[in-house]
Amino acid sequence: MSGEPLAAAWQPDEQNAEESFRRLPPVKKRGLLAVYGWRLYAIPILLVITALVVWDTTKAGPPGEAQASNGVQQPETLGGTNEVPTDTPDATEKPVTPIDAKIPTAELPPGSEFTQAGAGTFRVIPGNGPKVGQGTKQTYTYTIEVENGINAAEMGGGDDAFAGLVDKTLAEPRGWTSDPRIAVQRVADKPQVRISLTTPETTHKLCGRTIPYESSCRLSRDGRVVINLARWVRGALAFNGDIGSYRVYAINHEVGHAFGRGHEGCAQADGLAPVMMQQTFGVNNDYVAQLNDAVPGTRDPVKADGKVCKINPWPNPQGKPATG
Repeated sequence: MSGEPLAAAWQPDEQNAEESFRRLPPVKKRGLLAVYGWRLYAIPILLVITALVVWDTTKAGPPGEAQASNGVQQPETLGGTNEVPTDTPDATEKPVTPIDAKIPTAELPPGSEFTQAGAGTFRVIPGNGPKVGQGTKQTYTYTIEVENGINAAEMGGGDDAFAGLVDKTLAEPRGWTSDPRIAVQRVADKPQVRISLTTPETTHKLCGRTIPYESSCRLSRDGRVVINLARWVRGALAFNGDIGSYRVYAINHEVGHAFGRGHEGCAQADGLAPVMMQQTFGVNNDYVAQLNDAVPGTRDPVKADGKVCKINPWPNPQGKPATG
């Protein structure tokens, strides 16, 4: 057996090949098919494939860009217990660069529904009370009001429940009357301070929206303390679901403005936050400073120094009488 490869050699005689070729019938060449042949069909197919690839690429967007829903950036899905979205502050809560006024702890927490817009009119809850506190400097009279359209469940049990919590908070030894210069007294009319539970839409009209989060305020022009129903029902993220403590904080903080107190920052890391800190938005000085700096014309004493406090709803959490 020879060692030649298993291949047949085909070497046709050149003269016979020419004779065979001459015997084939002539082919009539017509139009573009005669010029381009198979390429006439291939080119349109290639153009269609190219167009599909370009369309798919532009639809996907830039690499790493999260798809938005209703204009809100969606967080990346966590792939495991140790993975953290890139837009989440780390444990030290350092400010991002560039500074973004959209602060995570300022958002309204999820929770129960509430009336978005009431009637825009208020009813005074009937009642009078004794003077509470020494009042060596001033006795502040107050009424308790509710916007018409707010239902009993949203208030925490009705008019009496809301008024009872306000009265109890202002009379508490840990409250403002621990300062001997301050006394409070509930009256039926002609008050110095009007404490009003108000729907979000009415709150926006009264307080404005310089900070794009649900908040309460104090209006000096008519002595009104506006407590936002959205916050009364939902609280604040910093309070981690402790709605009772948040409601006490909201009363004390806004009434504190009526007593002439301004905002404060966290003075000591891991200490209790001062009641005049904007705990609705957070207990981190960096967060609060970023938020206020984003509002043109704001002059706020809170400095971005990295200090983080613990929530505190009381002006005098130790309950000891303050010096005059």
